Amino acid sequence: MIEYLIDHMVITWVILAVVFAVAEGLTFSMVTIWFTCGAVASAITAVISENLLIQLIVFVVVSVILLIFTRPVLVKHLKVGREKNNVEAIEGQLGLVTEPIRAFGSGLVKVNGIIWTAIGEEPKFEAAEGEQVEIIRVEGVKLIVKTKQ
Repeated sequence: MIEYLIDHMVITWVILAVVFAVAEGLTFSMVTIWFTCGAVASAITAVISENLLIQLIVFVVVSVILLIFTRPVLVKHLKVGREKNNVEAIEGQLGLVTEPIRAFGSGLVKVNGIIWTAIGEEPKFEAAEGEQVEIIRVEGVKLIVKTKQ
């Protein structure tokens, strides 16, 4: 079987292109699509030249060039990746302290109309009622905050 595929590299490259295309369709990671293009280019090369080294070089060069130069553009325009959820979206926003945050303790902070339990980024952090704080991150159901900058 392996000897047959080596003797018929066009078929091998087409099979690899299909495998990479299916993997891309299942993951939509915008990575394996470039290997699909590289395999297609190598299949075309296999029609022209039986030299396996040349086919492999074409595969690597086409795949890497497309991956490096076109993936960032497509990812940007297609917005591939994870969108922030509502909780992650409040990171970096300002909140209003509605119940003082005491050193080594917690208080309450209002962000986007919702009251959250909040603790300081540093254990000795304190904030008075009415003070604005910046949300650093969300851990479980608590906000981690610091002084507004």
